[in-house]
Amino acid sequence: MKKMLSNLSVSDQEPDVTLQAFTDLNFVLDPNGIILDYSSGPFLLNPFPKTILNQKIQDILPSDLSDKLELALQTVQQTGNVSALEYPLSISDQEYWFDVRLVPISKSQVILTARDITKCRETENRLNRQMQQLSALRSIDLAIASGLDLNLLLSMLLDQVTALMHVDAASVLLLNARTNMLEFTSGKGFRSNSLQYTRLKLGDGCAGRVALGRKMVNIPDLRENRMEFDRSPLFRNENFIAYYGMPLIAKGRVLGVLEMFHRSFLHPDTDWLDFLGMIAGQAAIAIDNAVMFKDLQRSNVELNLAYDATIEGLSRALDLRDKETEEHTRRVTDTTVKLAVRLGVEASELVHIRRGAILHDIGKVAIPDKILLKPGPLGEDEWKIMRRHPDIAVDLLSSVEYLAPALDIPHWHHEKWDGTGYPDQLCGDKIPFSARLFAFVDVFDALTSDRPYRNAWSKGDALQYIEAQTGKHFDPGIAPEFLNLIAHNHI
Repeated sequence: MKKMLSNLSVSDQEPDVTLQAFTDLNFVLDPNGIILDYSSGPFLLNPFPKTILNQKIQDILPSDLSDKLELALQTVQQTGNVSALEYPLSISDQEYWFDVRLVPISKSQVILTARDITKCRETENRLNRQMQQLSALRSIDLAIASGLDLNLLLSMLLDQVTALMHVDAASVLLLNARTNMLEFTSGKGFRSNSLQYTRLKLGDGCAGRVALGRKMVNIPDLRENRMEFDRSPLFRNENFIAYYGMPLIAKGRVLGVLEMFHRSFLHPDTDWLDFLGMIAGQAAIAIDNAVMFKDLQRSNVELNLAYDATIEGLSRALDLRDKETEEHTRRVTDTTVKLAVRLGVEASELVHIRRGAILHDIGKVAIPDKILLKPGPLGEDEWKIMRRHPDIAVDLLSSVEYLAPALDIPHWHHEKWDGTGYPDQLCGDKIPFSARLFAFVDVFDALTSDRPYRNAWSKGDALQYIEAQTGKHFDPGIAPEFLNLIAHNHI
């Protein structure tokens, strides 16, 4: 072909014969773009009349394409090289894409060949669209895996739907399991809050029919079906024309409805409808997971409240025996949590420290009244029995699994840094951190409280005692923070 082009001239070649060697559309042009001859392949069915001969090709093409072609002709004339560009052309109300080559064959002639690449373009666009769709589905998968908050999940979902489905607005109505009503939960692209307060029974309206029938509902022209959305007086102002509703079904249950609205007619192809089905399926799974996660969180909160109520009940059992311990337990629990926060203890650990502080003396429920309520100092034999209360606490609570992380304080809060405490004579860092922390608060509160056999110490005397016992009874690493907490009245 290259050899044929190089030998071509108007005087010795028949242009029609040469042009038929090319595909779809071919022009022989002079340097100014005057059409000397042309030929079209069977694809275009000869869309141009013979009257275009001797006209400038720039004059018969759209202005934006004419400018590009003019520039390409100049480039060919100046450089002598082949010039290339792609352009769309509307023929019989249908858009086609062409790959154009301008090939100089002499100083006075240029051949323009336009090859139809519409199918290639369609394939490329389809692949790009499928990549975007896969990316959207991947985003939903990640949302499922991450346990994303339901509101954030729906916002992300509607962003994907409006962008990839090329619709003006979309909303999600979720089915309230308690009321069996569809309720507006999230929306995007609306000019007003026209649908924000939607509550529909199954079977009512478009969304109700979608949910009840468990299948897609399409209304091509809402202007002919206004009654469907009379639930909102502001809906007319949205000027929507096309409507699609898809049920959101996971594990055989209808969770809600995905609604899409467009302000002009929609002409979906098979790929569009297939993707709508896929994204609705993935969205339903994501919503199901998010709802389950939310319900689980609520259940955990309720369970923790029940746990704490149980713990308070156990502590109250001791308070009923010894009135002096009631206020003591509340004070030491509050102060211990404050000290733990100052020391940087994570929130997940604070709950166990708080529970341990509440239950620190729970073992005393098994101590006889004559010892527990004795108005004076205890004798040696009585102390032997009293010192059993940490082990009794472990016996009482060890079978309660959720209290296992809280047992350190009831078990070892009477241990001392130098190893002279009880029940196990632990020393230094072998004493659990929470027990070492609690020891400061417990001793300080005991010293500054009245007892039947002595009056309360002053705060200053109690702090001096703790300073003197640091490194013996108390952890020297915690002491500065505790002394600072008390001295500056942070409790």
